[in-house]
This record gives sequence, structure tokens and C-alpha cells, in this order.
Amino acid sequence: MTTQTITHSAEETIAFGRELAAQLHPPLIVLLRGELGAGKTTLVKGIAEGFGAARAEDVTSPTYTLVHQYLGPKATLYHIDLYRIETQRELETLALDDLLAPDCILLIEWGEKFPRLQRDQNVEIALGQVEEERAGETERKIQVTSR
Repeated sequence: MTTQTITHSAEETIAFGRELAAQLHPPLIVLLRGELGAGKTTLVKGIAEGFGAARAEDVTSPTYTLVHQYLGPKATLYHIDLYRIETQRELETLALDDLLAPDCILLIEWGEKFPRLQRDQNVEIALGQVEEERAGETERKIQVTSR
């Protein structure tokens, strides 16, 4: 199943993430696709709020720490950024398989770099700028595909 929406600001992207959280149920792997600055972490802010795991302002990109954990009453969210991970061996050192417990959701940025993660995913969220002539810089097209 695939759905698509367009948001017009970071606030709308966060709000969409809150709504999307109601459709996500652990255990789950979610791959977040999009160029740098596409809004992946902004969407995770809303998902974390939707799960009651963190306030939007407390969610930051895990670019340098690689993994952030957010504990909610119904699920533990792991926000993972694989931008700086280059090899399968480096990926294995993160032990992502150990994180996927029955009450966990893995939100993985740049997971498309690794074919195994693409096979294991349950949901893919692609974010990108709207390509229309009148679109603003903050408008995002968000496509959610679930298996």
C-alpha cells in the first residue's frame, strides 16, 4: 500500500509524523529515504511525539552518534543514521538486529545503502522537495509504502 502527501512547512511535516505514528506498530523497520535536508529527522520528530517517546525539540539527527533511543509508553524508537556508514562490516558493528525487540521500531535514515535492510524493511518513507514551479523550499512530498 502506498500513500502520498505534501506538507508545506516543518510544522506540517511534524504533524504528519504524529498522525503516521498511529499507523506504525512494533516490531517494525522503517527506511527513511531522501537527500540531505529532505526532512527525514523532521518527520521523526513527529513520529516520536506521536508515540509519546520524545518532544519534537528533543529529537535531533543521529549523524555523529549514529543511534538515538527514545523510550515511549508503547514503543521504544531507535532513530538511526547510516549516512557515514560505508561497509557491511561497519553496519554489523551497530548490531541493529539486537535492537529489533517486540516493542521496538527502527527508523533508519540512509538504509537504502544496504540491500539487506531494504529486504528486511516493513515500511519505506520517501521524502523529497515538491518539483512544481510554485513550490516553496519548505514543501515536501512524503510517500509512505508499506508491505
